[in-house]
Amino acid sequence: MMLLALSEHPAPAAGGGHGELDVMGALFVFMLATFIGVMVIQRVSRLLHTPLMSLTNAISAIAVVGAIIVSAGKDYPGYITALGLVAIFCSTTNIVSGFLITDRMLKMFKKQEKVAK
Repeated sequence: MMLLALSEHPAPAAGGGHGELDVMGALFVFMLATFIGVMVIQRVSRLLHTPLMSLTNAISAIAVVGAIIVSAGKDYPGYITALGLVAIFCSTTNIVSGFLITDRMLKMFKKQEKVAK
């Protein structure tokens, strides 16, 4: 059984057709991913924060590429293109803020030069 299965209605045979999405399955996957993500993040020590930010930046970069592909598609309905644009904005914001936070944390570990008085 697939969680994100298409409905029982067959897709049109002449290409370009999209089946209906199983909304309850998609909602279940979203809630499960959110719960697992929160549980994983809560158990990470503060020392591992910077490597974890690098990993989430890589995942967000993959999301940006996927969202660009979806947003540029001509065969998709308008609401899917709009959701793709929202995904691009959110993922780009996550990437930029991740780099800023990582840079700030790395600056904390640099030795400060003593100023001669």
